[in-house]
Amino acid sequence: MNGSAANSSQPQIEIIRRPVRIQLTYWQSVRRRLRRDPISMVCAGILVLIIAAAIFAPWVAPADPYKTSMLRRLQPIGTSGHLLGTDELGRDMLSRLIYGGRVSLLMGILPITIATLVGSSVGIVAGFLGGKTNMVIMRIIDVFFAFPSVLLAVGLAGALGAGPVNCLISLALVFTPPITRVAESATTQIRNQDFVEAARATGASAPSIIIGHVMTNVSSLILTYASGLISVAIVLSSGLSFLGLGIAPPTADWGLMLNTLRQSIFIAPVNAVLPGVMILITSVCFNLLSDGLRTAMDVKP
Repeated sequence: MNGSAANSSQPQIEIIRRPVRIQLTYWQSVRRRLRRDPISMVCAGILVLIIAAAIFAPWVAPADPYKTSMLRRLQPIGTSGHLLGTDELGRDMLSRLIYGGRVSLLMGILPITIATLVGSSVGIVAGFLGGKTNMVIMRIIDVFFAFPSVLLAVGLAGALGAGPVNCLISLALVFTPPITRVAESATTQIRNQDFVEAARATGASAPSIIIGHVMTNVSSLILTYASGLISVAIVLSSGLSFLGLGIAPPTADWGLMLNTLRQSIFIAPVNAVLPGVMILITSVCFNLLSDGLRTAMDVKP
């Protein structure tokens, strides 16, 4: 009895269980913040639909995009068998817009990918080595900045000649200098940081420091900047096709479709502006998604 009374008189210790907080990695935190941005998610969804339709165009397109019919020229939206009408040669507009997305997206994404690989490599090397190497590389890059990007793209495409390959080369050359400058500026800011100096003190070689320390710290900045250039590349490639310096007919391309339909703008204005609407939607979505990605990446790991 006395023992049980003594035990009951002892103070009760309450154990408080606190939830375990999981530490997210940098990229997990970026992904979470991006998912919480509704505008970025809507734009990403629209881009996924456009890209998926372009990839699976043979199965998605309702008609042959190259089949002409002079009897069904410039049919309005809602025509039986042609949801978005027809173009100046009687070809199905919806099918040509879907197939045109293949070329327009490719000419927007591929040049930026090439420019990012080349420009970031050159810029990181210039920023890390500094001195005369930096001066020579950046003075060459400054030559390209003497011309507006549109004028430079038209000049290069005109000099190289019309065609998709030359258009691709022209756009890659146009976007390499700005990416190089961004990479060089970011590398210059961190090349004397403590972690880089510590790597030098351990005897690490310059290539290993660049790959293991510099690139991992500047890649997010370069990625966000390059993603914002995709919309510009799509507009420029469409402009080159509009001027006859890019994709040649009868290939479906949004810029080329604008060129061929411009003479019909007073007869079928809605049909004539549909390629421009696709260029606008795609460019705006890439821009807004790039802004959301930049905001999501503005977080310390």
